[in-house]
Amino acid sequence: AGIGKCVAMDLARRNARTILACRSRERGQAAVEEIRAATGNPAVVLQLLDTGSLASVRTFASAVLREESRLDVLVNNAGVTGLPFAITSEGLEQTFTTNYLGPFLLTNLLLG
Repeated sequence: AGIGKCVAMDLARRNARTILACRSRERGQAAVEEIRAATGNPAVVLQLLDTGSLASVRTFASAVLREESRLDVLVNNAGVTGLPFAITSEGLEQTFTTNYLGPFLLTNLLLG
């Protein structure tokens, strides 16, 4: 939704293979279908990713490195605000993990 969806739409319009990294399979798949229909680009795909879980980040990065021949652009756009204080299963504060640690780890893992 929002800025991330607009960026994905623009990349797809430019005929780029576009991976939507989403927490929700249902919302992500709906966005994939909408972007494909609007752009005519069939190379828009969904991969599940929760930047609030470092395990999810590692799984996503591993899949991208294994399945994609190259990665030209990474847009770190996910973020949360206003959540009540919570600790992740990995012992980290949820908002800090989602907004900073997860994207930082993802970027570093994808640098190869």
